[in-house]
Amino acid sequence: MKSGLMKKRDDDGPGEIDLTPMLDVVFILLIFFIVTSVFVTEAGVEVNKPEASTADPRSKDLILIAVTPTGEIWIDGEPVDPRFVRARFELRLAESPNSSVVIQGDRAATNEHVMTILRAARDAEIASVSISTEA
Repeated sequence: MKSGLMKKRDDDGPGEIDLTPMLDVVFILLIFFIVTSVFVTEAGVEVNKPEASTADPRSKDLILIAVTPTGEIWIDGEPVDPRFVRARFELRLAESPNSSVVIQGDRAATNEHVMTILRAARDAEIASVSISTEA
């Protein structure tokens, strides 16, 4: 007596490879690398920095500020009115209290604009302020 159940034979040829688990692994690796990557913040404008005989590298929470030759002040990729620089500092200090300011002033920028930023940093009680230069 034969059993009523018959096994179905796969006579379609070679089996196909299911790529779904491999794609899952690739997406998990992609997410891992995106989450663990370090993003470099820029001030938003490329400036020609002045040269200096001494230079110290900085590696803390930085507030990068660029001053263009025309006197525009850029913070976090957007232009900021000089009257609101202190307010922007205070907002950033609320997020990370140990931030330091790095001024990236162009060689052709006037000292007046750099002094405006230094004054705003002092009024916002930022302890560490430095000026970025070419070594």
